Amino acid sequence: MRSLLFVPGDDEKKIAKGLGSGADALILDLEDSVAASRKAIAREIVLNALKAGGAPGQKLVVRVNALGSGLIEADLDGVVAGKPDAIMLPKCEGGVDLQHAASHIAVREAENELPDGAITIVAIATETPLAIFRLGSIPGASRRLSGLTWGAEDLASAIGAETNRAGGLLTEPFRLARNLALYAAHAAEVTAIDSVYTDFRNDAGLKAECEEARRDGFTAKMAIHPAQVPVINAVFTPDVAALEHAKRVIQAFKDNPDAGVVGIDGKMIDKPHLVQAERLMARAKAAGLGV
Repeated sequence: MRSLLFVPGDDEKKIAKGLGSGADALILDLEDSVAASRKAIAREIVLNALKAGGAPGQKLVVRVNALGSGLIEADLDGVVAGKPDAIMLPKCEGGVDLQHAASHIAVREAENELPDGAITIVAIATETPLAIFRLGSIPGASRRLSGLTWGAEDLASAIGAETNRAGGLLTEPFRLARNLALYAAHAAEVTAIDSVYTDFRNDAGLKAECEEARRDGFTAKMAIHPAQVPVINAVFTPDVAALEHAKRVIQAFKDNPDAGVVGIDGKMIDKPHLVQAERLMARAKAAGLGV
């Protein structure tokens, strides 16, 4: 996944647009974008969308309501029969929450005769102050975890911050949350997904933030508008020069299987560079680049 686009679960027109957006994953939202009075109808619309399926190669993810909301069981009852690729768990406060969500999903998989583990979890893991302190409990907590992302909007509300950005850039409390979430994702060996960029008409700002996220180790980003998807996909698709370098690194170690360090263009390349090269090639294959 490079791009994950949010669409309200109760809006069939926006879901249809999302299916044609080119997003690698569509997040069918049952949480923040759906009013309490429309939760039930949203579950029905999402179930129908799941049964119809996404665009070719597109994953369908359902963001349910948080564990403490009293709504997550009804959400899962309503959508698991549609076999979503993943459940997005908001306000995840550590490994115990992951385990609780996983147990809820497992029950519904069994009830719907789905293979155990067929539905993975993407966790939003920084939306409360407590969640920040519990990020270290996430790695190893559940084999269902496939991705981890972070959120600034709910966290800003939770700590009473006047804003989470100044001059277009994240302020320090939110950079901390972002960076810790990045480390937690890599410690758990799952997809590191950057948060949304809310100024959806600012393509230059979005591109700059995507490039910063890619530079730092994120491999995907969430979107709130279909127009953001092409920018995200372009930035997170490995370019030709990077792929050629990765191929050379991999080949150099193949040619020297007993070497811990090899030289390429006058630079010393060691095993961490090999790991990075292999990951880049895997991402390129997943993006359908035919490498």
